[in-house]
Amino acid sequence: MEMELKDELGITVERLAAAAGLLEQAVERLAQRQSDSEESIGRIGHIVATVEARRETELEQKLAVAEAEIAELRAAAASVSHTVTNGRKTLPVQMANLLAKQGVTVDSMEAGALDAALVSLSVEQRIAVKSQLMRAGMLG
Repeated sequence: MEMELKDELGITVERLAAAAGLLEQAVERLAQRQSDSEESIGRIGHIVATVEARRETELEQKLAVAEAEIAELRAAAASVSHTVTNGRKTLPVQMANLLAKQGVTVDSMEAGALDAALVSLSVEQRIAVKSQLMRAGMLG
């Protein structure tokens, strides 16, 4: 009986040793998977950072181009404005006639007189008259 007990104990110890070996292998596999996952995450993070850096560079280049275009447009607008204010200060005949009918002469135009003269006109006509005067450089 004692022998039987020793045999059973030996078999149990062998089974436990085999189970311990399998557990060790499982732990090693899990550790390797975790290491592989961490490497993959690191690579993905690097790829994302690279893509973001490229996109940021593209956006900076586009911003520089847009700022250059804005500067060109401002310079062009300034030269056009300078040309208009230093050009001929005449109105189209229709505008001069319309103002004359309202009692405003082009030579002696004051803001108050102009507003008073334009009261009888529609809003669209007032805007048209004032824009023509501004283009001619006669109204500031």
